[in-house]
Amino acid sequence: MTATDAAPDAMPDVDAVRAAVAPLLPRALEDLRTLVAIPSVADERLYPRAECERAAQWVVDAFRAEGIDDARRERTPDGSDVVVGHRPGPPGAPTVLLYAHYDVQPPLDDAAWTTPPFELTERDGRLYGRGAADCKGNVVTHLTALRALRALVGDDLPVGVRIVIEGSEEQGTGGLDGWVEANPGALAADAMLIQDTGNATLGLPTLTVSLRGATSVVVRVDALEGEIHSGMFGGAAPDALAALVAILASLRDADGNTTIDGVDAAGTWPGVGYDADQFRADAGALPGTRLLGDGTVADMLWARPVVTILGIDAPSVVGSAAAIQPRAAARLNLRVPPGADARELQDRLAAHLEAHAPWGVRVTVERDTPGQPFAARTDGQVFEALSAALADAYGQATVTAGQGGSIPLCNILASQYPDAAIVLLGVEEPACLIHAPNESVHPSEIENLAVGEALFLARLGVRPPSGPSD
Repeated sequence: MTATDAAPDAMPDVDAVRAAVAPLLPRALEDLRTLVAIPSVADERLYPRAECERAAQWVVDAFRAEGIDDARRERTPDGSDVVVGHRPGPPGAPTVLLYAHYDVQPPLDDAAWTTPPFELTERDGRLYGRGAADCKGNVVTHLTALRALRALVGDDLPVGVRIVIEGSEEQGTGGLDGWVEANPGALAADAMLIQDTGNATLGLPTLTVSLRGATSVVVRVDALEGEIHSGMFGGAAPDALAALVAILASLRDADGNTTIDGVDAAGTWPGVGYDADQFRADAGALPGTRLLGDGTVADMLWARPVVTILGIDAPSVVGSAAAIQPRAAARLNLRVPPGADARELQDRLAAHLEAHAPWGVRVTVERDTPGQPFAARTDGQVFEALSAALADAYGQATVTAGQGGSIPLCNILASQYPDAAIVLLGVEEPACLIHAPNESVHPSEIENLAVGEALFLARLGVRPPSGPSD
């Protein structure tokens, strides 16, 4: 049974919802301008903690103004602030949790930004600024959807609404995860909209149903007691940097496929594809370069494990001496597809690094806490109703896609609230360049997603969801 089958006479009209959203867009973009101007990077080595606190308080005030009267800041185990709040719905109505995060990635290289990273700037129809898409654009989308719904139905919303807007998602410290586990029942909801992903392409409504897990390791290589002259000793002395290069090279074959010993890297993706030419453009691949792997782009991104070299400790080219390096290190990030266990793959990666060390050099591997992959449920009224609402808002059928990134919170919520329908969506699409210089968002994504979200909330309130098997 679909949502439309459930109560056709009570379905809100998409044109009415769009008409309610349209006059709210200038305010939404002004909100985004205000939020982007706050450098809420949750790393006190880079920006004062007060900036994250300022962003958190802005979020509190904004949601209180939209009827979430108990919106408040709560401290998480990692010391960050999460904004939570709850507005009950009518008796028997379902409750919907709205998630986003207000913290952002550091701007990285300021010189690589065409315009200041913390100043929202319009250029060629897009809005540029750190966090414009990831994830402050999703914060203002939630606000706009609530404003539109209140304009249509008044203060008596048809569903209960919970908010959870966290402040340390980009640092991966697990602060909200710990808070959720320490506060059982605090986020109870029938549906959870995790708005930190986005559409497969601009304007194509997309629900993310798969998240790769993630874990990082640091591999250290020691070969000599200290630096020695490359002219006097080179050719016979073990070279730690060369050994590290050989170890790292063993992680891929000539076609770019992942080759960790004992790890299956042949998965296939069953959902929407990702056109190779479009991917090349979205990724900024240079002319003449080849895409990696023997699978489709979607296979490589969403269904297979991959190791990325995040950083290497080695002498800089400028100022380097004619010396053999006694030690070297690299930080590696492993992405784990659904169906695999992140801790098991971390173990296999560590064993591979040790087994492929040449010349008897010493190898040590430091591990972080792995985040498991996530697969969303795609049955039930919530998923169907949201798919239909987004299709109406965007004017074309909703598709499903995967996400290479990891959101460990989804697994925590699924464990704590096994009956909740967890769905992932958002304003981010490939051209947004999240985590990179010149991050941007297209305002049409904020508008259309706000229409879809408001439509979904209104329709879901017609009757409570009847469970995943409906």
